[in-house]
Amino acid sequence: MKILLLSMPDSFEHTPTVCIRMPNGALASLAGNVDPHHQVAVTDLVLARDRVRTTIEELMKTIDPDLVGLSIMTFQRKTAKKIVDLLRSLSAGLRIVVGGYDPSMAPEAYTDSDIDFIVRGEGEITFRELLRAIENNRGYEGILGLSYREAGRFRHNPERPVSGLEGSEIRLPNRSARVLNSYTMLGRQVDVVETSRGCTFDCSFCSIIAMRGRQFNTYSFDRVLADIRDASEHGARAIFLVDDNITLNVRRFEALCQAIIDARLNHLDYIVQAMTSAIANSSETLAPLMREAGFRYVFLGIENVLEADLDFLRAGTKNTRREKGSKIGNATLKAIEALHRNKMYVVGGLIVGNPADTRESIETNLEFARHNVDWPYIQHPTPYPRTPMTRDFRGRGLIIDDNPENYDGTTAVVRTDHLTAEEVEFLRWRAERWMKLRHLPATFVHSPLFVLRNGPKMLAHTFRGSTVKTLLGLEDERKAFQRYRRIRQAEREYI
Repeated sequence: MKILLLSMPDSFEHTPTVCIRMPNGALASLAGNVDPHHQVAVTDLVLARDRVRTTIEELMKTIDPDLVGLSIMTFQRKTAKKIVDLLRSLSAGLRIVVGGYDPSMAPEAYTDSDIDFIVRGEGEITFRELLRAIENNRGYEGILGLSYREAGRFRHNPERPVSGLEGSEIRLPNRSARVLNSYTMLGRQVDVVETSRGCTFDCSFCSIIAMRGRQFNTYSFDRVLADIRDASEHGARAIFLVDDNITLNVRRFEALCQAIIDARLNHLDYIVQAMTSAIANSSETLAPLMREAGFRYVFLGIENVLEADLDFLRAGTKNTRREKGSKIGNATLKAIEALHRNKMYVVGGLIVGNPADTRESIETNLEFARHNVDWPYIQHPTPYPRTPMTRDFRGRGLIIDDNPENYDGTTAVVRTDHLTAEEVEFLRWRAERWMKLRHLPATFVHSPLFVLRNGPKMLAHTFRGSTVKTLLGLEDERKAFQRYRRIRQAEREYI
């Protein structure tokens, strides 16, 4: 069979696409786990955001696929449905499969679309079995994790148990299947590698428990190193380890850093997500190993610096500093200090706009980010399907926007008990621009030619909506904020 796999063009806006364009690792993994006689093409539409329609039309003409699969997150739902309609107009008999976070967590949102299958949860084995069933003209009722259209309605098979990741059940990604290849981070070719899946914490904003249960499964180091080598052989100079929570097992992470060093793969730049408690509580051994292994940027899950908000987010435990088995306060500052001491940059993940938040509590978090993190990744609480947070917000009547295309983390769709959603978003927008500007010199030191070529584009993205009058204080910033929101809305019309 000829198969075309598409990821959506919509991306999180914390960083302009000129700076970061990450590949969709799940699609490359799907491509690597189908039977080898299939012809698979993977296309990340984030690389063709200004020509989505023509790119799809060209792919459909040149590949002439028998089946198209779409990977979708919640805020990409509207775009995905438009792409489904385009695909149907180009090939009425085409089989269309959707998967990823949103179809897995909200399959009911797709049953009225003109699709044939929904792959729920981990997709590699389910997708492989689906292709075999189509090829052999067998029924679909025995394929776990699959929803399929039959007699005009959708049938939902039982869930597929999550993979333990042992052995060769899930093979390496097929990066050669990618049709477009301009994945970059600050001018360096970038790729994604997975060393584990899952997390045992139950943060209220997170979907991992709903997707996988309280499980943490790991790949062998041999498999991880082979994956890194494959990414490097395909041109990658930077690697984003996309694990849900790689620091859940600190001793394993330390051993992985040592394995990267021993394998002489520490010439690459690594980016990773981490818990503050893990970094702080093991700072003397972990942070130096990370730096020697090549880690450069660490996305630190700070979440919030106020205990009341951490309680609401159910994130207090993973941000707790400990000494000799006793809790002695918040781990955030010690974690940041350890990373900075070892010459790594902190991407500060915070969430502002929680139910009890006031202007003062939001400003406290923004001030902390201003003084302590290198790059802000500040989000608003978002009611994603099946998260505990969503049930809480609905019960309190705080959700003011039910449009999933706005569930991108930087559009405030939930009000607090004291502030409107628009005011929460304005406070973040006003502060965040200047935090990003402050990191530009460090970016220049690491990637001077990239900054010289793309600095104006980076600034234009960061300050879009603002004018010279705004920057000189001759215009109310709220006017610039409204222009920014209109520009952002127009940017999301990809098709």
